[in-house]
Amino acid sequence: MNRPIRILVAKVGLDGHDRGAKVIASTLKDAGMEVIYTGLRQTPEMVVNAALQEDVDAIGISILSGAHMTVFPKVLALMKERGLNDVLLTGGGIIPDGDMTELKKQGCGELFPPGTPTAQISTYIKDWVKEHRSF
Repeated sequence: MNRPIRILVAKVGLDGHDRGAKVIASTLKDAGMEVIYTGLRQTPEMVVNAALQEDVDAIGISILSGAHMTVFPKVLALMKERGLNDVLLTGGGIIPDGDMTELKKQGCGELFPPGTPTAQISTYIKDWVKEHRSF
């Protein structure tokens, strides 16, 4: 790869707890990725617009509010609408296993529950980008 992997880390909706997102952002930076953190209270439109502007390889959404079955499908739809077909949508937080399975069927990448080793997350992103993106 000729440049670092670029990932956008976002908190969507009214979920005001961003400690986990900041830990993940720091971990991904330490793994050599370029991280753009959007901060709190983003809309799906704001996330996808930022992903386009920043030319990212992946979007990671941290969600603890229970709105994952609304947020992830909306972001996926906007990504498809805007031509981000080769960008990974991943994330984590409080997401029941059955919902994770359904979101993956809809097109999300891996979704990580609390307690997932951070090295597992960065390895997954690196492997996905290496396989699906060319730069």
